[in-house]
Amino acid sequence: MVEPTTGPTILADRYRLDAQVGAGGMSTVYRAFDTVLERTVAIKSMLRTVANDSDQLERFRREARAVAQLNHPHIVQVIDVGEDRRAPFIVFEYVAGETLKARIRRLGRLEVTEALAYAIEIARALQAAHEKGIVHRDVKPQNVLLDEEGRAKVTDFGIARTLEEDGLTADGRVLGTTDYVSPEQALGKRVGPRSDLYSLGIVLYEMLIGDVPFKGENQVAVAMRHVREELPDIQLLRPGISVALAQLLDRLTAKDPDRRPLDAATAIADLEDVLAIESARSGVAPGEATEILKSLPKKTRQRVPLRTRLGRPSAGLLALFALVTVIAVIGLGIALDHSTERGTGVKRSVFPVVKNEREVSVGQTAAHAYDPFGNGGINDEHDEDAANVVDDLASTVWTTESYTAKVLPKAGVGIYIDAKPSVKASRIEIQSATPGWDGAIYVAPNGAVPQTVPGDGWVKAATITAATKNLRVPLDGTSTKAYRYFLVWITKLPPSSDVTSLASIVLKQTITSSS
Repeated sequence: MVEPTTGPTILADRYRLDAQVGAGGMSTVYRAFDTVLERTVAIKSMLRTVANDSDQLERFRREARAVAQLNHPHIVQVIDVGEDRRAPFIVFEYVAGETLKARIRRLGRLEVTEALAYAIEIARALQAAHEKGIVHRDVKPQNVLLDEEGRAKVTDFGIARTLEEDGLTADGRVLGTTDYVSPEQALGKRVGPRSDLYSLGIVLYEMLIGDVPFKGENQVAVAMRHVREELPDIQLLRPGISVALAQLLDRLTAKDPDRRPLDAATAIADLEDVLAIESARSGVAPGEATEILKSLPKKTRQRVPLRTRLGRPSAGLLALFALVTVIAVIGLGIALDHSTERGTGVKRSVFPVVKNEREVSVGQTAAHAYDPFGNGGINDEHDEDAANVVDDLASTVWTTESYTAKVLPKAGVGIYIDAKPSVKASRIEIQSATPGWDGAIYVAPNGAVPQTVPGDGWVKAATITAATKNLRVPLDGTSTKAYRYFLVWITKLPPSSDVTSLASIVLKQTITSSS
């Protein structure tokens, strides 16, 4: 298919493309309308430039063949496959809702029972795939869609392989998102169903904590932390969860695959047991957990109080839960007052903790240099060092090009954070190794990165004059409307300096009763 700006709006004389809803390195995803069956569908269309690569083309076709074998309530269903102008596409059922990643970003850490319910649904999807000889190999919350009824559906088997294929058991390059990659996959070793279980464990960790366990200056650094380091102690980060849950998380994320649950069915049974324990302890089963509790094996379900199973906890239980929650929050607040270390990184925040505020979790590839006026393209200006502002390492920085006249010969340069899919941010914190520069903060909604500034989609959210070393910038109008891109735009270098260097950029979000 030709790119959206010049290509047809109808695929294969049947599917009308209505809106782009996602994009990746090899394909674009659209919401579309099937004019034959008159229903909304999702279409993943391979980019024409990638379609000319035989290896990538085969990988795309492999996804279609693999997922077409799967028919499960927690897997996004393949409806059709085809080609248009020699570019292949896959038609999926359309899932209205949000991704699990978006939900975590919007709410922060989830209720324990809700997190376990989603983990069980994901595990059930993986079990169905594994029984067909398919390993997903890219399990992450971005690939879990939540429908309008709150059910989880796993999607994007773009790097899935069947167990029978040559290469799955051979050494090979790392595929997948390194935030969730298993140690064996990070090392290019043999990958099997237990690799998916490791990634599921990392997803469960993120649901419980609100952030991934490891960060680093680049994807390789993060992958190696999965290989070498144990996960942070979940019970220290979230006091109150059961020992059973902590032990299960340890098993799922064991470095040695042989120490993980035997298979997805075993993991499901373990997750169901822990869900019963956590539901009985709290007396509350919000949202999807109520439906999962109804589907538990009878013996397991009987361990959960009846009112919890039915989703109608008593006033006494609600009061008790509220008291426990208050105590936990107070305890967490005390812990935060004594330790301002952000996330699970090693860099201590120099900013005081603000009540009812949390850091927005972004991946290690979220930062990009921005230089629309440069000769090297929009990502000129040391883009290879951009990840340094989100790596949680105080010793690494992103620096502009060196301007020997100590004056910018253009309107500005900058660096932006891609908070995909989008976030309502109230403030941005910047640590600069070269204070004194002038600039502004611009924001832009979901879609392509605007190509010029100001204008062309960028909205000014703040002005910066003589930036301090540790800068806290309130953002105008961004706490009520979600934006995807947050640009730190530098218009004047610091006094007597030929560069501007930034060590850290952190987005902050206000916690409200609705979030």
